[in-house]
Amino acid sequence: MHIAFLNPQGNFDPKDSYWAEHPDFGGQLVYVKEVASGLADRGHQVDIITRKVIDPEWPEFSKSVDAYPGMANLRILRFPCGPDRFLIKEELWPFLGTEWVPNILAFYQAEKHLPDIFTTHYGDGGLAGAVIQNKIGIPFTFTAHSLGAQKMEKLGVTSTNITDFDSRYHFSIRIAAERISMNHAARIITSTRQEKETQYGHPAYQGAVSTSDERKFSVIPPGVNLKIFSQARGEIDDLVTARIKQIAASSLNPNRNHLPYIISASRLDPKKNITGLVQAFADNQELQEKGNILLAVRGQVESFSQEAFFHSTDNRVIKDIKSIIDQHQLEGKIFAVPLNSQEELAAAYRYCAHLRSLFILPALYEPFGLAPLEAIACGLPAVVTKNGGPTESLIEGRKEFGILIDPEIPADIANGLLRLLRSETEWKNIQQAGLARVLEKYTWQQTTKRYEQVFQEIVSENGNSAEAGNLPIPEYFFDPSEPNRQRISLLGWL
Repeated sequence: MHIAFLNPQGNFDPKDSYWAEHPDFGGQLVYVKEVASGLADRGHQVDIITRKVIDPEWPEFSKSVDAYPGMANLRILRFPCGPDRFLIKEELWPFLGTEWVPNILAFYQAEKHLPDIFTTHYGDGGLAGAVIQNKIGIPFTFTAHSLGAQKMEKLGVTSTNITDFDSRYHFSIRIAAERISMNHAARIITSTRQEKETQYGHPAYQGAVSTSDERKFSVIPPGVNLKIFSQARGEIDDLVTARIKQIAASSLNPNRNHLPYIISASRLDPKKNITGLVQAFADNQELQEKGNILLAVRGQVESFSQEAFFHSTDNRVIKDIKSIIDQHQLEGKIFAVPLNSQEELAAAYRYCAHLRSLFILPALYEPFGLAPLEAIACGLPAVVTKNGGPTESLIEGRKEFGILIDPEIPADIANGLLRLLRSETEWKNIQQAGLARVLEKYTWQQTTKRYEQVFQEIVSENGNSAEAGNLPIPEYFFDPSEPNRQRISLLGWL
């Protein structure tokens, strides 16, 4: 098959530039690259289609055609979409139907070879897939990764403040695009059953899709890249180990160097709740006595300064962490280490596992939670939010494969961590159970096979002609000057 991924925001390049450094360069890009490369390895012709950027501050995204080394069947295709400069995802909407899609179709028509199916990611990719299907009849799948209605609730959007939030996040057009995407998609891909029921069952999406329509949904969990995240040592393990030891020696109180680490490795984003972890640590003396907090961050090793990091004021999360450190005299108990690739992160996990350390993800909500599974694959047991996908991946019946905690209760975070720090037996049991779980259920090979099966079913059912959904695609997706009254009306569920 010829399979094309529609992913206008985030962008891709051979060096995976900016991953985890920018809100548009998060786990979605890892997901798309892994599935795309897995399908290419299985002999399919695969294109990742994204946005072309001609901007001196973002030089990695200027080529029209790019590729990953050693992946013969996989292309990165970039097409103009609005102004040349880099745009955050919230600013892409006016240009998707008017410019990006026409450029994509012109390219394939010139090649005289159209894809058999498109797989679309996030609401903007889904909208593009619906427009393409409407024009030439090629079916598409929709993987949202996250939906706008849930983000609105987390931000506290109401009928009285929607205008202000809409001017920043463009929720009205995002909700409209998501409704079109899920309504027209041949199949909606979710990571968990919970995601299907709770996110797509939200009142914002009534009339666009029914969660009782089993044929419309496929639950396909993401997976761990076992070539990177495993217990097998890699070429850079010694280098990363030396870095951690060096920074720990200069950052921690000397009498604490023997303690295991409580490792957090996520974006410095309020919703990841790293401040909640630090507050739980500050509130619990036993926790302070049994471990140090290690924050895995992005940053140049040569210029990395522990003092400069914690005194930074351009990031709200860092500022909040520093405030808690100062208020509770935690200096010498919390430190940060720059880890600038997945390989470096995996090496850090392996080293820390030998110290009987553990991984923590205290996010307020986590749609799936791939990061804990990656840590588990390297030998670290995980303490993870109970809000979202981890309730399916890390617990089954009465069997635990990780420790689930309430991220909004500092005492619960502390108690979850202490379960593993107090008992070597408990640490070992959870470590072994988690590792077996990942190897059995959560690898990218399994994810790729399930995607392949879904694509084959759709192409077999539809040929190259897909039936459109029953929701029309509004004209404001093709005319950016169109008033937004129709879009705002979609938010009547607030």
